[in-house]
Amino acid sequence: MLTSLYVRHFAVVEAAEVAFGPGLTVVSGETGAGKSLLVDALMLLAGARADSGMVRAGSDRAELAAEFDLAELPAARDWLQREELDEDGGCQLRRVIRTEGSSKAWINGRPANARQLGELAALLVEIHGQHEHQALLSRPHQLALLDAYAGHDELLAQVRGNAVRWRELGARMRKLSGGDDRDQRIELLRHEIGELEKWALPAAELAELEMQHKRLANAGRLAEGTAGVVELLDGDSEFALRRALGRAHAELGKLAALDDRLNPLLELLDNAGIQLGESADGLARYAQDVDLDPERFTEVDNHLARLHELSRRHRLPVAELHDRLAVLQAELAELEGAGDVLEQLMAQRERLLGDYTHTAARLGEARAAAAARLGEEVSVLMGELGMAGGLLRVELEPSSGDEPDPQGGERCELLVSANPGQPPRPLRKVASGGELARISLAIEVVTLGKDTIGSMIFDEVDSGIGGAVAEVVGQKLRALGSQRQVLCVTHLPQVAAQGHAHLRVSKHSDGDSTHTQIEVLDAAGRRDELARMLGGLEITRETRAHARQMLERAQSA
Repeated sequence: MLTSLYVRHFAVVEAAEVAFGPGLTVVSGETGAGKSLLVDALMLLAGARADSGMVRAGSDRAELAAEFDLAELPAARDWLQREELDEDGGCQLRRVIRTEGSSKAWINGRPANARQLGELAALLVEIHGQHEHQALLSRPHQLALLDAYAGHDELLAQVRGNAVRWRELGARMRKLSGGDDRDQRIELLRHEIGELEKWALPAAELAELEMQHKRLANAGRLAEGTAGVVELLDGDSEFALRRALGRAHAELGKLAALDDRLNPLLELLDNAGIQLGESADGLARYAQDVDLDPERFTEVDNHLARLHELSRRHRLPVAELHDRLAVLQAELAELEGAGDVLEQLMAQRERLLGDYTHTAARLGEARAAAAARLGEEVSVLMGELGMAGGLLRVELEPSSGDEPDPQGGERCELLVSANPGQPPRPLRKVASGGELARISLAIEVVTLGKDTIGSMIFDEVDSGIGGAVAEVVGQKLRALGSQRQVLCVTHLPQVAAQGHAHLRVSKHSDGDSTHTQIEVLDAAGRRDELARMLGGLEITRETRAHARQMLERAQSA
């Protein structure tokens, strides 16, 4: 759910930070105070188009930020993980809009684009009353809502699984029975396997080959260099180390005869002489044995050249070519035995098609029954919400295409008529924002707890209603708030009284500039605000008493 919203230099708001809790939060204020600014801010954080007019006059940029608790939103957590934008289980959306019209967005502190904002916001918040960012206008969402209302998740999962598996088998069969393409692929595989069998090496053999190449390429330098070191250690020069060590040993022997404490050091020189002699002998043998074999060097060099050529062709590191050989051998074996495999796959596919047809038919029957119930319940509730004679019909039509569809054999369209005598029209074509919001409210109440959206925003939901209908709207919103977090912008006291929390938006001017303030109301503040909504500018004892009664009645319901 939404836990906080921060705006700075946004429209007429200089700075405001609002904390939100569960349940129904109502937002009220005088006409023109900017009650819908909170909704506008959330829409911008959901990826809506921004323009410079949203930046407060005299400022260079507007800043918006919202934080969400994802404890009960696994779909949002999964999305963040897939996009590599997750951060300790939390979620923060931030957007900056500049006066020249440019904007930047961040998710959990990392840059994000409009697509990412929109996809994530669709899992976090649903805004009713405006056509933008309203999932109920989407036909796929309508079908998903019907399925959730019906509660046949297991049946839908079977249909989807059968369809997906059927398609996967079809793709594999097409690959195996590719005609000329298949024959060409087999020929290519045989050629590539032959090359890799000849040249590709396991890791240990490849390392040895590379070391051998290095040794052969530098054989002359190795022979000459080691011979030079032997000359330094044990050559004919008087400066050779072995000669110098002999002289040092003789001198130290004379001194040790005078002081036996030098004997241990004399032993060290003895040992050094032995090790120096062994080193000189070993280096001499190495210099004689260095392999000066140009033909072998050519063979090794050619082998490595072919490996690097294969590496470029297969677009793999040289060290992975041997593993690639096993993959190609497995593919060749499958293609060469395609006849038997195709028969098996065809039999599997036929069984899957039968399972799909049977399960999809059951799903279609369940959807038809649920569609009738949903239409009836929403139509009744529409009447309670001030649309007497209005109705909602859930129309199912066969999906196009002859292949199994993961969504089943039907497509869904919500058709509504807000007034008696009007033919039902698609919900997405309903023009009135107020009617659309109330229809959406009716659908949400009937399907209470069926969808996975954490927060719902209702704007203009009480447009054109009053009296008893307004009280019913408020009660339904409060009921919805018992299952979901709900934010409702309202000008009706009957709706405002039903809130679990109440925000008031007020506008102040000092003659030079205008400021909008957003405050959380306590019990007394709520009573006075309801009294203002009931009686206008003049608040009397009667309006306060009426406001107190409305609050008490709402809290006790």
